[in-house]
Formats: sequence, structure tokens, C-alpha cells
Amino acid sequence: MIVMRSEERTIDRGEEESAAEVRTARREAFGVALATSAYGISFGALAVASGFDVWQTCVLSLLMFTGGSQFAFVGVIGAGGLAAAPAAIASALLLGVRNVAYGMRMSPVIGRGVLRRAAAAPFTIDESTAVSLAQTSPRARTAGFWITGLGIYAGWNLTTLLGALLGDVLGDPKTYGLDAAAAAAFLALLWPRLRRRQAIAVGIAAAAVATALTPVLIPGLPVLVAALVAIVVGWFNWLGPKAVSAEGES
Repeated sequence: MIVMRSEERTIDRGEEESAAEVRTARREAFGVALATSAYGISFGALAVASGFDVWQTCVLSLLMFTGGSQFAFVGVIGAGGLAAAPAAIASALLLGVRNVAYGMRMSPVIGRGVLRRAAAAPFTIDESTAVSLAQTSPRARTAGFWITGLGIYAGWNLTTLLGALLGDVLGDPKTYGLDAAAAAAFLALLWPRLRRRQAIAVGIAAAAVATALTPVLIPGLPVLVAALVAIVVGWFNWLGPKAVSAEGES
């Protein structure tokens, strides 16, 4: 009887901890969704200023739904017109390649099933991946992914429409700090994970590489090259904890 009660208390404690982690994931997801959605106003205004109609701007957010690719696409079109469409498409595709890597990393979180994975594909973006992987329990990771992805999708499309309708009335979106909203939210998720030397070194090196290459490469390539820093460091385990042999453990 005593053993059974002890097991029940252990189960109850585990359920309470799991529920608390899910609540934390929800709070983080809503916060990131709110910050990232605000950035959609900037995209809507910029797209209209670059020559896109309101409906064209909204279709981009509905179908493309990856902020970096969208900004690259309208930016190149705005600078070079329709003649620059191939370059705009190439830039958008290069920036979207990273989502393939996110999909591979999030596969265990999403689970099996063609329909489930197909439904998750549009929402596998920077923010949903970051919020999910910041959690510790499977339930919290799943909740963080879906709430962030769906929340940003709804908010991003609403603010895109708002920005496109207001257009020049808003003025320069940078005045309101909207250009930094998504980056600030992502940095807030990244900061608690920078506790070990390896993670700090990867962050600094990747930022330096991306900053140096941005002026000389087309949009998308600096991000991919910077990602190679993490791959190389992880492959050789530079500055990471050394594996302990079985004999050493014994």
C-alpha cells in the first residue's frame, strides 16, 4: 500500500511538472508570435512600396510564409523590377533552404504520418523550431511548435494586410523598431542556451561570418555559409565536452 501511494505521488508530481512545462511553452510561443507578427506590418508596407498590389502582398504571406524569403523577394523586385524576378526567386529559395534542415530536426517532435508531417511543413520556421527545441519535455515541445507556428501564421497574415493597406501612412517601419522585432524575439530564445563555451563560440563565429559575407553575397548564401560553422564545430566537437570511455567510467 505504501509503495502504491509513493508511486501515485510520483506520477502526480510528474504530471504537474509536465503541465507546468506546457504552460511555459505556451507563454513563450505567444510572446514570440506577437513579436514576429508585428514585423509583418513592415513587410506589408515594404511590398506595396516596391510595387506590389495589396492582394499580391497578401498572397505572398499566405503561400510563401517565411519572412526572410519574402523580404528578399520583394527587395530584389523593388530594386530591379520584373527583370530581376529570376534573382528574386533564387534569393528566396536560398533563404528557404534552412527550413529543410529544420524539418529534419523537428521530425521526432512532429511524429509519424504523412498527413501530420504535411500539415506541419508550412509552420516549420525559425521561431517555431526555436521555441520547440527550447523545451525539455515532448509535450511541451509539441505545444511550443504548433502554437508558435499557427500563431505567427495568423498574426503575420493579419499584419501583412494591415501594413499593405496603410502603406505610406506608416512611414519608415524602422522608426517603430519593427525591423528588429523578429530578431529580438529569436535572440531572447537563444540567449539562455548560450551557457557553454562551444555554443558561445558557434554563435560568435556564425554571426561574424554572416556579417562579413552579407555585403558581397546574394541574400541567403551568408546564412547557409554561417550554418556551416555549427556543422564543422559539431562534427569535430571543438570546445565541447569530451566523451568518457567505458573503462574511465568504471
